[in-house]
Amino acid sequence: MNQLFTIRLDQQRFALRLQDVERVVRMVEITALPEAPSGVLGLINLQGRVLSVIDLRGYFHLPPREIEPEDVLVIVRTAGGMVALAADGVEVVGQWPEQTAVAAEESAPVPAHPEGVVKLPDGLMLICDLDRVLAGGKAPGFGGDEHDAR
Repeated sequence: MNQLFTIRLDQQRFALRLQDVERVVRMVEITALPEAPSGVLGLINLQGRVLSVIDLRGYFHLPPREIEPEDVLVIVRTAGGMVALAADGVEVVGQWPEQTAVAAEESAPVPAHPEGVVKLPDGLMLICDLDRVLAGGKAPGFGGDEHDAR
């Protein structure tokens, strides 16, 4: 069984590995970061920790939109350190049987380096390997240099 955490961007669902998720918090004010790479919205102070806020919309080729008060930040652990992912919302933490998942290689080409795809009764859901998504996406500074917020 895959333990997955589901986030929502627009009407699409994306799954993160549950062990990568620390917690979900309400949207807070984001401090703009001059000359930040595309995909980095800015910085937040979360209980004394300064974290980069990543907008996954660009990585998944979704149209940009303004942050809304009901949006959330999903705090996750990556190879580059802790980051906050901006999301429209979260849907479910659950387990999906292995037979409902298809390896990314079997469904190529797929954008943004997914780990796989889960077949659900009402559609498909990408399983995101955050390290691969962020390393291969539009935020070239991500991964331990100027935006490592430890």
